[in-house]
Amino acid sequence: MDAERRLGPEDGVELNPNYHFRWEEPQQAHVLLYPEGIVKLNETAAAILEACTGAPSIKDGTDELARRYGKRNLGAEVIKFLEVAHAKGWIRIKS
Repeated sequence: MDAERRLGPEDGVELNPNYHFRWEEPQQAHVLLYPEGIVKLNETAAAILEACTGAPSIKDGTDELARRYGKRNLGAEVIKFLEVAHAKGWIRIKS
C-alpha cells in the first residue's frame, strides 16, 4: 500500500503477519506480540482491532462496534486509530 494513501470505510484490514493479537493473563490486557517485543493495548484499541480485522471492511467492523457498545458515529475515530496502527505496521490493507 502507498504510505500516503488514507484508509477508507470500504477498505478491509488485517493484522500484519509479524504481529500476534491475544489476551495476556499476566498483563490483564490484549497485546500485540512481535519478534522485537510486545504492545499492550487498551480496551478500545483491542476492540477496534478485533472488530475491524475480523470484518470484510472497516465499515462492517465499525457497525459491529456501534452495535456492541450502543454508540453512533464511530467511523472517524475508528479510521483515525487504524491509520495510526497502519503507520506503526500493526495492520495492512487486505489484498
